[in-house]
Amino acid sequence: MDSLSPFHPAVRDWFSSSFEAPTRPQAQGWPAIARGDSTLILAPTGSGKTLAAFLWSLDRVMFAPVPEKRGRCRILYVSPLKALAVDVERNLRAPLAGIAHIAASRGEVYHAPAIAIRTGDTPQSERAKFQREPADILITTPESLYLLLTSNAREVLRSIDTIIIDEIHALVPTKRGAHLALSLERLEARCERPPQRIGLSATQRPLEEVARFLGGARQSSVVSHQSSVHQLPTVDCFGAGDGDRTRDQQLGRL
Repeated sequence: MDSLSPFHPAVRDWFSSSFEAPTRPQAQGWPAIARGDSTLILAPTGSGKTLAAFLWSLDRVMFAPVPEKRGRCRILYVSPLKALAVDVERNLRAPLAGIAHIAASRGEVYHAPAIAIRTGDTPQSERAKFQREPADILITTPESLYLLLTSNAREVLRSIDTIIIDEIHALVPTKRGAHLALSLERLEARCERPPQRIGLSATQRPLEEVARFLGGARQSSVVSHQSSVHQLPTVDCFGAGDGDRTRDQQLGRL
């Protein structure tokens, strides 16, 4: 089956007009993501991992019925780097605008998702606005997610159904990772239903440990650039690695 077939026609047409074909991570990742599986994607920089993670969620947010205001926030993106968070917000503009343009030209009803960034640099006025008017997509860091969960804004997070964790390898073996794991479980306990978790990295090793970190008490589908999709069982434990490995990665393509 064509990996683009589950998407809305406007999404398919935008992708086909923008790219020659889905990359391997996209073609292998989308079926697992569309099933609702928690999914770990291991692929090189520039192979389209971020779009693999986001496109199905954008499809749902843009073309599914829009919930009432308190249930608007549905996609959570977590980055260990503030600079990467800003890059992702900027790079989401092209698919959102392109899909909206195609849908509008056909007279199709769509919703233009609002995006909010919450980091240590976010002004207080923007933080207050998010609580009053929740965005569809929230981009944040592990530390800011913790602060959100300890503030009144945590009520806005109940409607999140997708969590995307980028550069997951930089978090798994660290104290920040253990802290994030606790935040994810606290968030899941608050959500109306367990959110789907999607992890991304070019250097995650060993896959089994990263999958356990991502899935918590559940299992994750693992998409490797070198292999087919396969299932890894997960347990209630957090991975330990060989040190804190971080890098300031610039996005190639989404």
